[in-house]
Amino acid sequence: MKQQQLLEDLESRVAFQEDALDKMSEEMANQGAEIARLTQIIKVLHQQVKQFTPDQISAPEDDVPPPHY
Repeated sequence: MKQQQLLEDLESRVAFQEDALDKMSEEMANQGAEIARLTQIIKVLHQQVKQFTPDQISAPEDDVPPPHY
């Protein structure tokens, strides 16, 4: 192979790798934002669960199966 062809192949590979890195970086940023959003939702749900009183939570004996079981 000629040196020119080798150089063009390397340039092509580098361009492909740069594109792949850009896409991965963008996806990581999106995932970071999604993790932050889900973390906030979990915090809100945790606060809501903490507000339950014991009498609001059903005990296993309250969940009696219907008579046809």
